[in-house]
Amino acid sequence: MPFGGGNKCGCCQKTVYFAEEVQCEGKSWHKSCFLCMVCKKNLDSTTVAVHVDEIYCKSCYGKKYGPKGYGFGGGAGTLSMDTGEGLGIKPEVQAPFRPTNNPNASKFAQKPGGSDVCPRCGRTVYAAEKVVGGGNSWHKGCFRCA
Repeated sequence: MPFGGGNKCGCCQKTVYFAEEVQCEGKSWHKSCFLCMVCKKNLDSTTVAVHVDEIYCKSCYGKKYGPKGYGFGGGAGTLSMDTGEGLGIKPEVQAPFRPTNNPNASKFAQKPGGSDVCPRCGRTVYAAEKVVGGGNSWHKGCFRCA
């Protein structure tokens, strides 16, 4: 223990006393300084991930240093629009979208909701708002007595 009462904090470099000490990778931290370097979430022994002298939550560590590309899920459904720019990652430039003329006329190749049109308002009826009556598809709000 250095002169001054305790070890120095890995974040603020001030003295860390025993009652407020959190140890990780041989370093001491104040409880209030033991935060993710990106999102500033409080960390503990189960949520910390260390890279060299930097500490991260598991989520930010995975975004910054984890595998990239298709097939490497990021949790809860694995769909994320986060490009990682806040973590210092340069986003890949994608080729512009080019629509194709698809000659496939199957029902799976058509636009969703393309065939169901509400007879009252004339707009497309989607499955979440669909009521079938009299052989037609109606919006829930449009299906009422005239």
